[in-house]
Amino acid sequence: MKKHILVYSQYFYPEQFRINDICLELVSRGHKVSVVTGIPNYPAGNFFNGYDWKNKRNENWNGIEIYRMPIFPRGSNKFSLSLNYLSFVIAAKFLEKNLPQSADLVFTYEVSPITQALPAIWYAKKYKLNHLLYVMDLWPENVVAITNLKNKWLMKPIDAMVNYIYKHSSLILTSSQSFVESISKRNINKTKIMYWPQYAEDIYNKKLKNNTEVEVEKFNEKTFVFAGNIGEAQGLEILIEASKILKKETIEVKFIIIGDGRAKKELINKIKKEKVMSYFHFIDRQPAALIPYYLAKFDFALVTLTKSEIFNQTIPAKIQSLMACGKPLVVSADGECQTIVEESQSGYFSDAGDVSALVSNIKNAVTLSDAAITALGNNSHGYYLKNFEKSMLVDKFEHIIRTQGSINHV
Repeated sequence: MKKHILVYSQYFYPEQFRINDICLELVSRGHKVSVVTGIPNYPAGNFFNGYDWKNKRNENWNGIEIYRMPIFPRGSNKFSLSLNYLSFVIAAKFLEKNLPQSADLVFTYEVSPITQALPAIWYAKKYKLNHLLYVMDLWPENVVAITNLKNKWLMKPIDAMVNYIYKHSSLILTSSQSFVESISKRNINKTKIMYWPQYAEDIYNKKLKNNTEVEVEKFNEKTFVFAGNIGEAQGLEILIEASKILKKETIEVKFIIIGDGRAKKELINKIKKEKVMSYFHFIDRQPAALIPYYLAKFDFALVTLTKSEIFNQTIPAKIQSLMACGKPLVVSADGECQTIVEESQSGYFSDAGDVSALVSNIKNAVTLSDAAITALGNNSHGYYLKNFEKSMLVDKFEHIIRTQGSINHV
């Protein structure tokens, strides 16, 4: 049975998030998809060219109807980010009358902020529909990890809001196994929490090694590539500390950083201050479709996160993309990230923030032969096919959508 799914996601095309592909896949399978989103401004914090409070407010993209709410851009500070979060909630509620009223199901794609689920729940309650929540960022834990917010008077209402959202969701999907336990501790019945890992889009594949789609500078050193948002959560400062040790030991490597974000400028300033710029090469943010071609040009893929309890439970979306491309991994993160690397035998891992362990892993990596690097990449790709392959996971998601009628509305 085909359904009309109303998706709430503060981020959507042309911003680069996996929800774009999920919606395209549902449309290709015959479902109708409408998306409530904001004006694109992630990750740099400014509205994309051609988009503002007046222009391109409604669009049709590949059969998907897009309704853009007049939000404030993220900007570059915590105050503007708070306005960004709040404005989406207010706009989506007050402009609810402009949204389609024929939906069969409401689905919230919850990367931060979780506040975006509020208007989705209010819409679902008004039209007596089920609300399906996909949790990729735990709140308030994620807020504490990134902002170090500990004021109990501020945390209390955030905590109450999170409980309200979980309670009024018919089904909660999680992107990591650990999230199931964390959510259930809030007196949420485990029967309505389900692990559904992320997959990688079709553009990510391992058959790109000798491609000519992009040209990159060639380096004599072993290369370690990071691609994605450059923010506080990624903890890329650890690469600066690693570079200082490697420089002292006269071990040359190159860290390739592809992307943009709120912390990029500060990161570059710190690199210059520590006089390790020779260890880094920056490439501006690229279209998602080109990222696999860039990844194929470099030896190892980097995954870094800051030290925190919440990131211990998180599987970054880039893990699936990198493994789909058959990249050997060098991971500086805790918890489930380490488990994946260990189970897949796809590279090296160390605890978040442990500079000496990361340096040791890098030193081991640079001694590997091309054949050994290829073997790690093959292990990475094989694990992806077994655990995160797209068609398998979308089949499961479609089954969930079709059976939503059996879940009681709350």
